[in-house]
Amino acid sequence: MNLDPTAEQEALRAALREFFQKESPPAVVRAAEPLGFDAALWRKAVETGLGSMAVPEDRGGGGAGLVELAIAAEALGRSLAPVPLIETAVATTLLAALPADAVPEPLVAAAVAGELLATVALRPAEADVARLVPAGAVADLVIALRDGELVAVRTAGPVPAVPNLGSMPVADRRLEPGETTVLATGPAALAAHRRAVHHWQALTAAALAGLAAEALGLGRDYALDRRAFGVPVAGFQTVQHRLADNATAIEGARLLAYEAAWAHDAGLAKAGVLATMAFLFAAETAFRTASDSLHFHGGYGYTLEYDVQLYFRRAKAWPLVAGDPRAAYAELPHRLHDLATGDTRGA
Repeated sequence: MNLDPTAEQEALRAALREFFQKESPPAVVRAAEPLGFDAALWRKAVETGLGSMAVPEDRGGGGAGLVELAIAAEALGRSLAPVPLIETAVATTLLAALPADAVPEPLVAAAVAGELLATVALRPAEADVARLVPAGAVADLVIALRDGELVAVRTAGPVPAVPNLGSMPVADRRLEPGETTVLATGPAALAAHRRAVHHWQALTAAALAGLAAEALGLGRDYALDRRAFGVPVAGFQTVQHRLADNATAIEGARLLAYEAAWAHDAGLAKAGVLATMAFLFAAETAFRTASDSLHFHGGYGYTLEYDVQLYFRRAKAWPLVAGDPRAAYAELPHRLHDLATGDTRGA
């Protein structure tokens, strides 16, 4: 395994960092609240081909891999860009990966071109309702698992968002039979949905690593500037230890996120387990780092005027879209056991 970025990947990282720094400064993030979606920024992202960059070239995409998408997700996380890049990338990649005779070509073409904003429900629908769909409040197309079928549901008009701490456009989406296209059934549907969820986990892990890195920088800079008892707060040993521990954890979270993305690109059986592990570790790391940085700010950290609260709220909220992390932790040992014994159906 060699996770050293290529020259092309480094160039992509630099270009995306510049794009998001320019187009999504804190003022843009704040202006997009409480919905958490900036339509103008999303149009710019679509024009750059970000949402379809991992779709094969013969289906109209950029032909990149999940590693390149992880680079984009990390840059998004650093800037908290209010666009559903991860959800759309996962959905369009899923549509393009299905057999050509299973998906209407106009549907794939519209999603790849960005004419339809597509997303994926992370949990199976209950009573024809997909709960807390990421980007569900702004999506034109929702892909969901319902009664053993993978379905794509198109809707017209916005859907009310569920109020949330992270200012995310999450919403419950009703799967109306008359607007539904069945994409796959049975084991094929379960496998396609599980793969999409793992892609979302790996990319969200990269985004959380980017968020954590930026939150660490905010805390470090403030600790260097703020003085107590005549010296910078950064000179206190406890603050130094927390900064060092968080920096180390962030590097580990980044490494695991990119390993998960690389494993998917390489078609390894352990890719799904790695994605879940990366997601859980990045979620813990991002929240701990953002929380520490907020506390370094003292009482100012809890005020809306300081940017650190933007990172703290999202570090807490972003992972919860996937549900209770305790359930994922409880399931992980069983998946690792199955992987070790050669049963990769649920890995």
